[in-house]
Amino acid sequence: MSTSQVMSNTDTPPFRYNAALAAEIESRWQQNWLEHKIYETPNPIGGLAEDNNTVAHLPKLFIMDMFPYPSGSGLHVGHPLGYIATDVYSRFKRMTGFNVLHTMGFDAFGLPAEEHARQTGQHPRTNTEANIANMTRQLDRLGLGHDKRRAINTTDVDYYRWTQWIFLQMFNSWFDPETERARPIHELVSEFNNGSRPTPNGAAWTDMNSKQKASIINNHRLAYVADVPVNWCPALGTVLSNEEITAQGRSERGNHEVFQRPLKQWMLRITAYADRLIQDLDLLDWPESVKTMQQNWIGRSVGARISFPVANTAISQAANADTPPTSTDTTIDVFTTRPDTIFGVTYMVLAPDHPLVDTLVAQVDKWPEATSSIWTGGASTPSEAVANYRAQISNSTTTNSSETHDSANAQHDAEASDKTEARHKTGVYIGVDALVPVNGRRVPIFIADYVLMSYGTGAVMAVPGEDERDWAFAKEHKLPIIRTVQPPSSHNLDEAYTGDGTAINSGFLNGLDVEAAKVRIVDWLAQTGHGTAAVTYKLRDWLFSRQRYWGEPFPIVFNDDDMPVGLPESMLPVKLPDLMDWRPRSLNVDSPPEPPLGRVTDWVNVKLDIECDGNYRSYRRELNTMPQWAGSCWYYLRYLDPLNEKEFVDREVERYWMSGGDADTLIDGETGALDVGGVDLYVGGVEHAVLHLLYARFWHKVLYDLGFVSNVEPFKRLVNQGYVLAAAFQDERGVYVPADEVEGTIEKGFTYCGQKVNRVSGKMGKSLKNAVTPDDMYASYGADTLRLYEMFMGPIDQDRPWETRSVVGSHRMLQRVWRNIVDEHSGKLRVCKEPADRDLRQLLHKTVHGVHTDMNNLRFNTAIAKITELNNVLTRRDGDVPHEVAEALIKMLAPLVPHIAEELWQRLQNSEHIEREHTLHQDVAPQSQDAAPSLHSASLHSVVWEKFPEADASLLVDKTVELPVQVNGKVRGRIEVDANAETSDVIAAALTEPNVLSHIAGKQIRKQIYVNGKIVTFVV
Repeated sequence: MSTSQVMSNTDTPPFRYNAALAAEIESRWQQNWLEHKIYETPNPIGGLAEDNNTVAHLPKLFIMDMFPYPSGSGLHVGHPLGYIATDVYSRFKRMTGFNVLHTMGFDAFGLPAEEHARQTGQHPRTNTEANIANMTRQLDRLGLGHDKRRAINTTDVDYYRWTQWIFLQMFNSWFDPETERARPIHELVSEFNNGSRPTPNGAAWTDMNSKQKASIINNHRLAYVADVPVNWCPALGTVLSNEEITAQGRSERGNHEVFQRPLKQWMLRITAYADRLIQDLDLLDWPESVKTMQQNWIGRSVGARISFPVANTAISQAANADTPPTSTDTTIDVFTTRPDTIFGVTYMVLAPDHPLVDTLVAQVDKWPEATSSIWTGGASTPSEAVANYRAQISNSTTTNSSETHDSANAQHDAEASDKTEARHKTGVYIGVDALVPVNGRRVPIFIADYVLMSYGTGAVMAVPGEDERDWAFAKEHKLPIIRTVQPPSSHNLDEAYTGDGTAINSGFLNGLDVEAAKVRIVDWLAQTGHGTAAVTYKLRDWLFSRQRYWGEPFPIVFNDDDMPVGLPESMLPVKLPDLMDWRPRSLNVDSPPEPPLGRVTDWVNVKLDIECDGNYRSYRRELNTMPQWAGSCWYYLRYLDPLNEKEFVDREVERYWMSGGDADTLIDGETGALDVGGVDLYVGGVEHAVLHLLYARFWHKVLYDLGFVSNVEPFKRLVNQGYVLAAAFQDERGVYVPADEVEGTIEKGFTYCGQKVNRVSGKMGKSLKNAVTPDDMYASYGADTLRLYEMFMGPIDQDRPWETRSVVGSHRMLQRVWRNIVDEHSGKLRVCKEPADRDLRQLLHKTVHGVHTDMNNLRFNTAIAKITELNNVLTRRDGDVPHEVAEALIKMLAPLVPHIAEELWQRLQNSEHIEREHTLHQDVAPQSQDAAPSLHSASLHSVVWEKFPEADASLLVDKTVELPVQVNGKVRGRIEVDANAETSDVIAAALTEPNVLSHIAGKQIRKQIYVNGKIVTFVV
C-alpha cells in the first residue's frame, strides 16, 4: 500500500505503524547509521584505529557468520536466519559494554558461480558481481549492523593476493614429526646440508644435483604435487573433491557421471595434523555432534600393520590346498583394527589399482586347478580377468566411500550395512595366493572395488565372520567363513558378528576377550617380525587442484626440470587472466583435462627473474586453480585488518581480536580456565561441520606454527542455526509445483491449477519451489517484522517451520508497541513523567532481568515472549506509559528491531529537550526527517550505543506471594502473605481463610506443611 493510500484511507489513523511507515523509517535510519559510522569498529592500531576510539578500551567480542555464496537466485527468508541472530547478539553485546566486531563478506570463487555464469551466458566476474549486488541489497534492507569497511570478497585481487601468499607459506614449509609442527623448508635444507638429518635415500646432500635435491624437498612440503586417483567429471571438465559428489557417485552440481582417473594434482598435507585436529577439539565450545563428525571424518584408528607373505609357487594352488606352502620375499601389508581376527582370514583383497597387482599377475599365465568360475569373471587367464575388471569399474561411477572396505575400521554402521546388502560385491581372483602368518594357510587374493588405495594400505585381510562387507563378498563368491569370536546365542548365524566376545578357532588366542586378544596378537606379530602396532586415519591429504577458470591462480611456475617453483612475494598477486573463452569443455571419458587457463599461452609461458640475479629464465605457470575452499579458510583474519597492504593481518591487531590482547595469558574471564582464543562466536549451517571447519582449522594451525597467528584454533564457539522449513507441494508425478500458487487447506486438501497435489515438508529452497523472498516480507510488513518473526519462531539451533500467514502476529506486536508510545491519531508521544507504580516497575525489572539472561544465551524467542508480556500489560493499562518503562522497553527491543527502536528512542530523547508537536511530512510518510531535525548532526546519540537496562535486584523478589492452601490434597483456598513471612505466620493466615476453615472444622490436624513461597498443606 502506498503512502498516499494510507493517508487517504479514513479508516486508518494517520500515524499508524504499517508497511509504508516501516519502510520509510527503515530506509532513513539505515542511511543515518551509515552517515554517522555507527557500526564502524576500531582496531587498537593500524588503518582502522582512529575511528570511534572511544570504544577501544572496551573488552572485545568477535562475532561472525559463515559468509554466503552469492547465488544467482538471491536470498529466501531461510538464508538470513543466522545473520539476524548474530546481529541481535552483536547489538545486545554492544549495549552491555563490548567492542564488537561484526561484518560480512562473500565467498565467490568456485564451481557454483561458474555454472551459473555458464547458464546465463555471462562472464563469471560479471555474473558474480551482479549476484553480490543483489544479495547486498537484500541484506542491507535487514538493517544488519556490519562494519562495511571490513567487508571482503574472495574474488577481489587484493584479497586473493593473500590467499596465494598463504599457499606459498605452506609450499615453503614442511611438517617436522619430531616437534609435531610446521617449520620453514629452508631449515630442512640446512639440516640435510649439515648432516644433522639423514636424507631419505642415505646419500650425502652435497653429492646430489639440483633436481635430486628439489625432488626430495618437494616430497616434504606441506603443499606438494602428486599423481593421485581423482574424481574426474568429463561433463563439467574438472576434477571434483569427494565432498562434491553425491551418495550415488555423481556430481553434486548437475548430477553428472564421475570417474576415477590418475592425475597430477596439488595436495595439502592435512594428514600431518590429524592428531592435533582431533586433540584440540577438546578446547572448543562446539556442539558435540560436530566434534563427533570431525573425529569420524579424520577416522583415527589404533590397530596393527600385518605383512602377509605371497605364496611361492609358479601357479598358485586353490585356497586351502594340501600342497605345503612356501613364501616369496613379496608381502602384502594391511592395516586392521581387529588383528585378533587374523585366524579368520579366508581371502585377501587388493584395490584394483594397487601397485602389486600387475607384479603378481605377471607371475601366472593360467588359472590354478579347481579355480571356481565364480572367481574368474569368465576370463580365460588372470591377466585377462584383471584387465576386464579394471575396465568394468573404470566405466562406472566412482565408488561411494561409504560402500568401500574401510580397513581402518572393521565395524560398520547399520546404514553402511544396508547399502552393502543392496549392492553386489564384485571382484575377481588374480590367480595368486597369500599365506596367513599365524598358521601358514593359503588364501586366494582378489581385487575388488570395495577396497580403495586411498584407504589404509589399499589391501585388506578379509575376515567374513567378523565383517559385514567381507561376509557379503564371501557369500557372493562362495568363500569359506571362519568365526573367531563367539557370538551370543541371540545372534543371527546368517550374519557377521562384529561385537565383543570370547576368541574361538584362534589357536593361542582362544578364550581371550577381544581387547586381551588384540594385545596378545600384536605382541606375537612384533616378536615374529610379521607386523607391529600402528595407527592410521581415514583422512586423506587434501586434493587442492581444480581444472576450472573461476578460482585463485596458483603462485607457482614450473622450471625446465618440471619442478615447481614458488614465486617470490614481490610477484604477487598472480592475477586471473580476463579470459573470454573461460568455459570448461565437456569432454569424453578418456579425454585428459583441459584447464581453461591453458588457452592463454602468453600468460602460461613466461620469463622471470625469480632468483633476482638479473637472469630471466623460462617458466610454465600452473594451469589449475585453487578450490572454492581456499578463500574461506582464512577470511576471518582479513576481517581484522582489511586495508593492510603489507601483511595479511597486523600481528597486534590479530592478537587483540583473536587472543584478547595477550596470547601468553589466555584465561577465560568467567571460568578461569585456559582460553583457546579465536572468533568468540561463529554461526553457520551444520552442512559445513566437517569440510570448511576442518580446512580452516588446518590452515590456522599452519599459520600458528609459523608464527603468524597467536592462538591454536580459529573458532572458539560454534553454533549451528537450524533450517527454515516450509510446505512444498508435489503433483501426481512427484514434481514440485510453485507453493505460492497452491490453493486449499490441510482439512480440504490442496490443488494446483485445478489438479490435486500433495503437501510435503522440507528445507525452503529453489529446488522445492517453496522459497519466500525477503523482498516480499519487506513490502508487506517491513524488515523489523521479518527480524522479529524469525527470532520468535524458535531457538536458534533448531529447525523451524515457516508460515507466511503467521508473520502478521509479529507485525501486530510492533504495532502495539508503537501505539503504546505514539498516539496514532496525533503523532504525539504517549509517555508521561510520572513514575511507574510498584507493580509495573517490578514487572519491568523482572522483564529486564529475564531478557538480559535470554539474550546472553541466544534464547531470543523467549526474550521476545517476555517483552511481549510487558507490552501487553502496557496495552491494557489506562493512561500514558511512564518514561522509565518506555525507555527500558525501547532499549530491550533495540537489538531485535533496531529501526523502530531507533525511531522511538529519538522521539523519546527529543521529547526531553524539544517542546514541539510531532507531525507528519505532508507529502511523504509519517515521521519524516522533519520530525527529528537534530538526528542528522554529528552528535547522534544512537540507541545502538546506549547501555542495556539493568535490573534492580530488590525488585526481582515479590513483597507478597499468593499461596494455594490445600486440605487432604485438594486446594481449598488461597492466601496472600508477605514473601518473607515466618512459617508460623503463614500457617496462621491459612487457618483464617474461610473455605479452608470449613474443611477442617471439627477435625484433628495431623500435619501442617509450608513449602516456602509455594504452598500450604494441611492433613486432617
